[in-house]
Amino acid sequence: MFRNLFHNIVLVAVFSISITVNAQTINEPRTTAEWTAPYQPFRIAGNLYYVGTYDLGCYLITTSNGNILINTGLAASESQIKNNIETLGFKFSDTKILLTTQAHYDHTGALAAIKQSTGAQLMVDEKDADVLATGGSSDYELGHYGTSFKPVKPDRLLRDGDTIRLADMQLVMLHHPGHTKGSCSFLFTVRDDQRSYRVLIANMPTIVTDKKFTDLTVYPGIASDYAYTFKAMKNIKFDLWLASHASQFKMHDKHKPGDAYDPAVFIDQAGFDVALNDLQKKYDEKVKKDAQQ
Repeated sequence: MFRNLFHNIVLVAVFSISITVNAQTINEPRTTAEWTAPYQPFRIAGNLYYVGTYDLGCYLITTSNGNILINTGLAASESQIKNNIETLGFKFSDTKILLTTQAHYDHTGALAAIKQSTGAQLMVDEKDADVLATGGSSDYELGHYGTSFKPVKPDRLLRDGDTIRLADMQLVMLHHPGHTKGSCSFLFTVRDDQRSYRVLIANMPTIVTDKKFTDLTVYPGIASDYAYTFKAMKNIKFDLWLASHASQFKMHDKHKPGDAYDPAVFIDQAGFDVALNDLQKKYDEKVKKDAQQ
């Protein structure tokens, strides 16, 4: 019923939504009901959990030495994430490492607040460090909105192939630029009583600009970065895949609130291939259109 309700809602973009954080004006360029609606947290596989909103993918990885949180949703999502983590039986204060798949306000909005409240270390792709430090105002596309999230300084800069370690968990960061200069994915293994699962949390290379790539002087390598990312993502080996947005990996078709634990529903190589090929087609069409203008 909840899902059908959203299918009948016409989502209206709300531009220049302003909030004040510590006397600083934050302008979230756009939000939708699906980004802010709550969603029941659940166990995905092993020690990996979904703690995000209806559409903004936020993931908790638990260990014996504290936990890792990937993405934070919008600034207003902090309380939802905290409640989701505690609903699952974990302590919000046990968050030791913060990661993000991209430096856009819908995934980094609560990073600064959660970092401050938990004392967690923030580790990011080095190419997104500047955008995080300026609260999004230096982003090649969204920067004209000004500060879209509270600025936050990373504790560690990551490069392609770097490993993030906590207790017995090891996550490999994969540099997948284009959507932002430092967009990235994470590859790691979790286990339950039955088997182990190689998990990919993918930042899908969607195109966010209507400008010609060659006109983006602040990001001169954007076209080649996208091309690199498409090639790199086609060669990743995994068992389960997730993404920055629940809609991107069709989470709501695979899992309903109250469903029993079933990692197998996220085994979907075909779905990944279709999603990636569709984005590749859109990229190819844009490159062709740009060349004709």
